Amino acid sequence: MLRVNLAYTFDHSPSPQRQLGNPLFDILGAIHGCGSVGAAAARLGLSYRHIWGELKKFETALRAELIVWERGKRARLSPFGEKLLYAERQARMRVQPHVDNLIAEMEREFALAFDPQAHVIPMFASHDLALPRLKEFMAREAKLHLDLQFRGSLECIAALSRGECLLAGFHVSEDHAPGSMTHKAFKSMLKPGRHKLINFVGRQQGLMLAAGNPKGIASVEDLARAEVRFVNRQPGSGTRVTIEQLLARAGLRPEHIAGFDNTEPTHLAVAASIASGAADAGFGIQAAAAAFGLAFVPLIREQYYFVCLKEAVDRPPVSKLRELLRRSEWQALIADLPGYDIAAAGEVVALRRALPWYAFRTPKHAPAPAPAPEHAAG
Repeated sequence: MLRVNLAYTFDHSPSPQRQLGNPLFDILGAIHGCGSVGAAAARLGLSYRHIWGELKKFETALRAELIVWERGKRARLSPFGEKLLYAERQARMRVQPHVDNLIAEMEREFALAFDPQAHVIPMFASHDLALPRLKEFMAREAKLHLDLQFRGSLECIAALSRGECLLAGFHVSEDHAPGSMTHKAFKSMLKPGRHKLINFVGRQQGLMLAAGNPKGIASVEDLARAEVRFVNRQPGSGTRVTIEQLLARAGLRPEHIAGFDNTEPTHLAVAASIASGAADAGFGIQAAAAAFGLAFVPLIREQYYFVCLKEAVDRPPVSKLRELLRRSEWQALIADLPGYDIAAAGEVVALRRALPWYAFRTPKHAPAPAPAPEHAAG
């Protein structure tokens, strides 16, 4: 089967009328209209030798004759050449409007690179329903474009450390005491003096359940009941860390939970799985449950942070992002998301204040007292 590949180039001149171009069809069209290779070459401003060489090249590639040569008669397209030219013209008429729209869209996006007022923030972030809204708000209000890729929280921070993004988005539950699973998962990845946190949103996490909660699930312990089917989040996600921590506190192990190894990549995907009847329960944010009309049992609050390197926090575009997060217009845009709060949005938070394990240090032993000086005998 013939394969078609499309490509594009950059040009400072106005776009030509014909955006889909191929030199073969320029040649076939000219021969069809002129009736000779020589006249076609003159029309195209090319040499006879060049036209002849191109025709032979394409005949070899297509494995078919394109031109009929008869002594004493004008050159004409072969039956295959006529059909090929007709097919190209028909196809181009159908797709040209779509191509024009695509080119216009690409030109708008490329214009960003030439606008000194515009900035791009490469970001890896844990999934959140407010982030697409933030992306649109930033672009509209400040020409600040969020190049957003969703990953698990731990993978996002690792990507920041590798220099693959400027910002990483992650979340931790309020149950993050020293020695907790949250502590063990995140402490080695974030370094005081190297990383800075920016408050984004607070979120309510809990059990997402089938509408009406027909199985009467009220706690983490109920997930161990034989008739309850659970759907989990993927390893490496912040939500997965929270789930495993809650189960450990309840004295439950993964093998106690039917469906523990069935995973979905986002809060909405978990909610969709429950809404479809594939599972009875999952764990995630209240807003995702509400989006699918599910029942919700709140269990824990968490804070979603953006993290960047210390040297980036006061530079554009991160400083502009922080200013946008403090605006009332932005805060109004997420007022309809249940379970969200925006306390101190945009505020820079030190690791030691946000995550208490950094404030604990191993106490040093007090030095032994110096021996008392000897007194001369009296």
